[in-house]
Amino acid sequence: MAGSRRKRSVEAVDAIEPPGNLDVVAGVVSVTVLVEVLSNLSGSEVWLLGLLVFLPGTASALCTVVQTAFVAAWTALAVTATVVVRAPLDGHWLDRVLLVLFTLALGGISVYACHRRVGREREMLRLRSTAAAMQRHILHPLPLVTDDVLVNGVYEPVQEDRLVGGDIYDVVASPFGTRVLIGDVQGKGLAAVGAAFAVIGAFREAAHREPTLTALVDALDAAVVRHNSYAEQTGEDERFVTALILGIDAEEEAQVVNCGHVPPLLMHDGLVTTPALDTGVPLGLAELAVEPTTVDWFGFRAGSTLLLSTDGLTETRADDGTFYPLDERLSKHLGLSPTELPRALYEDALAFSGDDRRQDDIAILTVRRAAHL
Repeated sequence: MAGSRRKRSVEAVDAIEPPGNLDVVAGVVSVTVLVEVLSNLSGSEVWLLGLLVFLPGTASALCTVVQTAFVAAWTALAVTATVVVRAPLDGHWLDRVLLVLFTLALGGISVYACHRRVGREREMLRLRSTAAAMQRHILHPLPLVTDDVLVNGVYEPVQEDRLVGGDIYDVVASPFGTRVLIGDVQGKGLAAVGAAFAVIGAFREAAHREPTLTALVDALDAAVVRHNSYAEQTGEDERFVTALILGIDAEEEAQVVNCGHVPPLLMHDGLVTTPALDTGVPLGLAELAVEPTTVDWFGFRAGSTLLLSTDGLTETRADDGTFYPLDERLSKHLGLSPTELPRALYEDALAFSGDDRRQDDIAILTVRRAAHL
């Protein structure tokens, strides 16, 4: 992802980019002149001056506290000056005094509201910074390289301000070869993040300990069961996790266990195939399985690339309810490198459905077999 944009400090005053001071002054002066001209033309400056009363309210939603205070002070001075200068001797002074008082009160309220808004946005920035730190520990930044593969991809939570969602991935260079995990935790929110912690923590530990993929999957299932047991005690919902676990070593075949997840797509020499895999039950539901966990094998030669994704991609819908045709769209992007492909597919899915219709997190990974094997 591009990193040309300068990162703003989490201590910045505003999450919404405020207008510049010159823009604020120009806008306020323009509105004031317009209101004064209209008041002269209509001969009813009291009611037209009421338009100025709403300037501080607008500023409180868009500007900094200092800018809002300036707008409130300017409005109060403009209203007061007009009332004093233009009011006839026999005019209704009570109406004009009430207008000035109302302007002062609304200006003060606007400054207070702006202060509260900025405070909430500061807190949100701190939370986003914390979420980003959590993401770096839960999900290692891509790309990830081992002796066997290069793994690259994108991960985009459905909510922009929630940097950590229910999709998970990880890559471990173990004594038994490279182990790759991609998964999708049932549901959303903090409870889903807790289950994601449990699975990734278990994967990073068991991938180095367990010599077989079946034993590794059993360890992951046990981790989800333990998490659900704790969740039940605290009154939270139990979760299951769909997952795809790969084992890749120096051989020209890859091992895989599919726990109810989206199957991988294999790209080699311009062709796309779907390896024939058995599909087991999701992690956390092994007790319901009729048969024990089995490992499938498929050819994964040097220069080949695997495309892994979560169902957030395949279940993306267009306006008419049509699902995103991954196989068809992938064939149009085969000329891209494994590094470029995930971002291209993600942006294509957004164009297919529209940002506001995406209902789930999306994770897309490419696993490129090292060419020297």
